Amino acid sequence: MREPVVERLYIGGEWVEPDGGHYEVIDPATEEVVGLAPEASRAQVYEAAEAARAAFATWSRTKPEERAAILDRAADVMARDAAAHTLLARAETGATTATARGMQVAVGAARFRRYARGALEPVERALPPQINEAGPMGGAGVVGAVAVRRPVGVVTCITSYNNPWANAAGKIAPALAMGNTVVVKPAPQDPLSVYAMTRALEEAGVPAGVVNVVTGSAPAVGEAAVDAPAVDMVSFTGSTAVGQAIGEVCGRELKRQLMELGGKGAALVLDDADLESAVRGIGTTFSFYSGQICTAPTRVLAQRGIHDRLVAGLAAYAGRLAVGDPAAPGTVVGPVISAAHRERVESYVELGRKEGARVVVGGERPVVGDGRGFYVAPTLLADCTPGMRVVREEIFGPVVVVVPFDDEEEGIALANDSEYGLIDYVWSGDVARAFRIAGRLRAGGVGVNTIARNMEAPFGGFKKSGIGRDVGSYALHAYSELQAVVWPG
Repeated sequence: MREPVVERLYIGGEWVEPDGGHYEVIDPATEEVVGLAPEASRAQVYEAAEAARAAFATWSRTKPEERAAILDRAADVMARDAAAHTLLARAETGATTATARGMQVAVGAARFRRYARGALEPVERALPPQINEAGPMGGAGVVGAVAVRRPVGVVTCITSYNNPWANAAGKIAPALAMGNTVVVKPAPQDPLSVYAMTRALEEAGVPAGVVNVVTGSAPAVGEAAVDAPAVDMVSFTGSTAVGQAIGEVCGRELKRQLMELGGKGAALVLDDADLESAVRGIGTTFSFYSGQICTAPTRVLAQRGIHDRLVAGLAAYAGRLAVGDPAAPGTVVGPVISAAHRERVESYVELGRKEGARVVVGGERPVVGDGRGFYVAPTLLADCTPGMRVVREEIFGPVVVVVPFDDEEEGIALANDSEYGLIDYVWSGDVARAFRIAGRLRAGGVGVNTIARNMEAPFGGFKKSGIGRDVGSYALHAYSELQAVVWPG
């Protein structure tokens, strides 16, 4: 067992003792204490926002090349210490070693490198000159104009527990690249990785107040990070319910928002699909971070001609996955984040049974090692109908539901019959058909015969899956305001 980490808040370039003491961060695989995270008071959160406001005046005018250099140096430090970061991420999230190393720490560092380049992207766009006739506004003449992206100001970044490195980096790095300052509020379950990222930024030379980190196990800390008067924008990744509550506060104060919320991704598998490819893609719901991913293809819509073969293929795939200690080399499925979340996922499986779904595989609580850890077996529910809660609600665990359909029109209607619209998927041997269907799906992204993502493509959702877009240059746009500058030609 590693020695527990004891963290402090990071406010105005100083490591500060928390007013509320500390709370325990628990390893989901062993139930041991990984570290002690600080409990900030509302006053300390406001202090962090004021520190960010004070730093904004200088940071927003810093040359892009200097901002880029700091982000690049931070990425270097993260990469240098990647082995230690991987162990920490694995311990506090329950992700397997491969996931913690490759999809958390490595992606986090890569995003800082990407936005080091992003800091150098042009922010001006020349507009066509306008010829004005003489009138009440003045004499005739030519008026030139340019649209310029300016930083928003102080951005509160509230991150999700499922990927503390990639998610936090995806907010902090583009916000800083555009000249904003930030108050970071990590998820209470796994904030220690974000403090490690903060130390990398500190070592890289980020000025005092540009990055501030506050944590707490109670909702009050996040609420303060949203309603703090010095905050201009809130970037949030998490549940739709919490996003709606944040949106109400932002709406009253007219604060800018970037919301990446829940998902119930439809995987539309047509009768001409490559079933092996579809099984591999959908099966990532079982295998990647125990299904705790908002983009997972959890809601499978199977055309009847291939329905039984697809269910059999998914059952076989799930049955081959090793559930166990995320530190063990052969483990594919680790634990979910907490005991409370395990109970939530298990309650949905039981609900599915009561609703009439058939548990094809899984459905029981696996025993790993000495019986400790928050494990959930990969579970496949078939014979589902569109009205079932397990079909309509986000479970956020290694659970896949399958709904049959007859023809293309019915499949499209079922895919769109959801309050969510983050990422949907289409599997078909006819690529033209798949692209045609993609154009009719009400989702922010559509994967055609793949679950892969292009990390320059805009990311975000329709409907209750979010507001705004980030990733690639779109993140730079998200953390900026447009200013028009005009002059006589």
